[in-house]
Amino acid sequence: MSYRPDQFLKYKAAAQELKPDYWDGKSEEDIRNLFLEILYGGVHGFCFSLYEDGQKPGDIISEHQIRRRMKKLSKYTRWVRSFSCIEGNELIPKIAKEFGLKTLVGAWLGKEADKNQEEIQNLIQLAKEGYVDIAAVGNEVLYRHDLSEDELRDFILQVKNELPGIPVGYVDAYYEFVQKPWIAEICDVILSNCYPFWEGTDINYALPHMQHMYAQAKQAGKGKPVIITETGWPSKGESLGNSVPSSINAMKYFINTQLWTMDENIEAFYFSSFDESWKVGAEGDVGAYWGIWDKSEKLKFVDEHI
Repeated sequence: MSYRPDQFLKYKAAAQELKPDYWDGKSEEDIRNLFLEILYGGVHGFCFSLYEDGQKPGDIISEHQIRRRMKKLSKYTRWVRSFSCIEGNELIPKIAKEFGLKTLVGAWLGKEADKNQEEIQNLIQLAKEGYVDIAAVGNEVLYRHDLSEDELRDFILQVKNELPGIPVGYVDAYYEFVQKPWIAEICDVILSNCYPFWEGTDINYALPHMQHMYAQAKQAGKGKPVIITETGWPSKGESLGNSVPSSINAMKYFINTQLWTMDENIEAFYFSSFDESWKVGAEGDVGAYWGIWDKSEKLKFVDEHI
């Protein structure tokens, strides 16, 4: 492995070259070293993968487990994003702050009214205690049809009223902000998930597709800040249309995403940090392989020890 920590990319120059033929003539080792160079240089944010093999949402997760994973992530990122404020998830922003990280903290909203109230109250409390830099009220609630638009609107406005000094938003696919302008109108920040993979895009055209997704969210925001809250590419699993999971494609997508967002000063949270086996239930076998690290917390794609 030829990676040297004292030799970093000229991000702007590299980002301007990311065209479909950019990878022509580049070996697997070239791609791997470029991947490492970017990762070691640090990225804006990672989505925090909480669950180990055999665990799933609903399980109570220990402080020790969260701290161990946070220690690893803190070397490579400035922000972490969490998805819930109950069942141990409420410890994620607290521990992130111990490591000097900024936090995008989410309240998970679903069909259970009592859990929704607990999520919202915990999010508000965490924010008032200084653990929340950006508050996300719900994640893909409309995509899943878990709440009505009026119910979601009420939750967003409740949190905004309670937290006047903290940016509040709602996370969903980029097109939801286009199709439902009221979301962008009441949110302080547009929190947009952008996945070329799930739209069957060839890896060679995934970056321009993702850029188009971002542009739509930005247009919907009408000048409000736009953050890419999720984007990524799986390393294994079944293909979807022209989207092919593989280690090489996952590295290429990571490289493309990081170089472009660095070049354009776009805030993005990469999905995801660690592989999580429980996700096969919702996404099929591909769901278990979105991480930069595997389920045993070993960095994927390279044979080394970090």
